[in-house]
Amino acid sequence: MTQPAKQPTLAFIGAGNMARAIIGGLLKTGFPADRIWASEPTLDRMDDLKAQGLNTTDDNAVAVKNADLIVLAVKPQLLKEVLLPLQSAASTEDKLFVSVAAGITCDSINQWLGGQQAIVRCMPNTPALVGMGASGLYANAQVSEEQKTQADSVLSAVGITAWVDEESLLHAITAVSGSGPAYYFLFMESMINAGIKQGLSREVATQLTLQTARGAAEIACTSDSTPAELCRQVASPKGTTERAILSFQSQQLDQVVENAMVACADRSHELAKLLGE
Repeated sequence: MTQPAKQPTLAFIGAGNMARAIIGGLLKTGFPADRIWASEPTLDRMDDLKAQGLNTTDDNAVAVKNADLIVLAVKPQLLKEVLLPLQSAASTEDKLFVSVAAGITCDSINQWLGGQQAIVRCMPNTPALVGMGASGLYANAQVSEEQKTQADSVLSAVGITAWVDEESLLHAITAVSGSGPAYYFLFMESMINAGIKQGLSREVATQLTLQTARGAAEIACTSDSTPAELCRQVASPKGTTERAILSFQSQQLDQVVENAMVACADRSHELAKLLGE
């Protein structure tokens, strides 16, 4: 991870799985533990973080006051309740708020914090838990270039980052990468079940499916060829793979995937309206 010019003090409001994934990634890159605050209602749930050298508190305002960059890592339906009491702490000086709460807009966060705050919205995904995340990021007009670099540095600790210039595009990012891991898990499970029906044990079908998924992803990530080109390279004319691909195409796999992702993005729009009130 490339450190920004000014290394910020960080605070995590909420210390659940995503927050811990980011914290773990930061510590692995050498970020000082004593420059990280973590806040949860129950202190003993953070004993392991305290043992690693982090500052822990059950008072969100204390964490916010001590930090330059605050990661909002609470459930979307709880964010308004968490932010309203923080208006005083947030207004003491220039701070950057990075929200990983799906669907909550910058306008809503700004309103709940009581001012023109610098806000970066982030749509991470669960592979961040193993350092293989993909995070979509959007910065509002109050975010400086230095703050943008700081936010990128934090999220890069658990994977890749991609910035968009329009906040509305985070709905599409939700459909592609935010929810995307579940699509692959579903496809894997379908392959496993199909292998079992053809006579394989669940253990063998699972082992082969997961390793095949891992290998295919690695090839796609390291090859100069597009996924479509890689598919053509495997599918020899009139061979077994081509027969399977033709079956997928006859059942309009492309349209099935597009429909599912549109449904995902539509629901993201709906939640933004519902949760932002």
